[in-house]
Amino acid sequence: MSTDAIKKPSGLTALANPTRFLALVKVLLPYLWVATIVLLGVGLWLSFSVPDDYQQGRTVRIMFVHVPSVWMAMGAYMVMVSGALGVLVWRHPLADVAARSAAPIGAAFTFLGLATGSIWGRPMWGTWWEWDARLTSFLVLLIIYLGLMALWNAVEEPAKSARMAAVAILVGAINIPIIRFSVEWFTTLHQGPSVIRQGGPSLAPEFLQALLVMGLAFLLLFTTLHLMAMRNEIMRRQIRTAQRKAARSHQTGGKKMGSTTSEAS
Repeated sequence: MSTDAIKKPSGLTALANPTRFLALVKVLLPYLWVATIVLLGVGLWLSFSVPDDYQQGRTVRIMFVHVPSVWMAMGAYMVMVSGALGVLVWRHPLADVAARSAAPIGAAFTFLGLATGSIWGRPMWGTWWEWDARLTSFLVLLIIYLGLMALWNAVEEPAKSARMAAVAILVGAINIPIIRFSVEWFTTLHQGPSVIRQGGPSLAPEFLQALLVMGLAFLLLFTTLHLMAMRNEIMRRQIRTAQRKAARSHQTGGKKMGSTTSEAS
């Protein structure tokens, strides 16, 4: 085996190179978009094909958007947790890019989950909002997302903002198990788990099938949007680096020209 073959990076190490990562994203994105659109179409068709619920009627169909949104809101935060560990522990060059790019998408899914939950709750509970454990902890998740985005934008030095955000992400991660188990730990209006639970899912097969297809479609949508956001963030940082180098070169050239002029005089 040659020395070049031994030293050749692979896996996550290979993707630490922004150029190699951008090339991979360029290849993957068209396929991901096609798969996302097809799966969303199938999921929506299945969602509208299920019968009305005997208790909730037609409003049960909100579940097929609400529940995947909640899943992706928490899933996006776990991506950020992985990015935070990559910044603090593994020093991966793209870890902060991954975490920062996931935040706006996670915030959007969180807002969508809150909005659809409110719409669903109005006919079921008789109110748009209830300060119970599940809803309140999920609102806290949106506030955490917004706070982290503000932190990234407030600190101009990239390395410093990456470290500060990584610590904040890990501290905020305590809210994820609170959201997940709030319906079991506290008295709440929100229904208990219906998919991941002891004894298996409680949903009827046609409801479960539609929900899982929509969940997979939302996962593909998040993956596609996240890769696009990472690509844009890398390009933004490259442009900013090039601008800073150009500014330093201009300043250095100006000083040299001033020094030459004074020597000539």
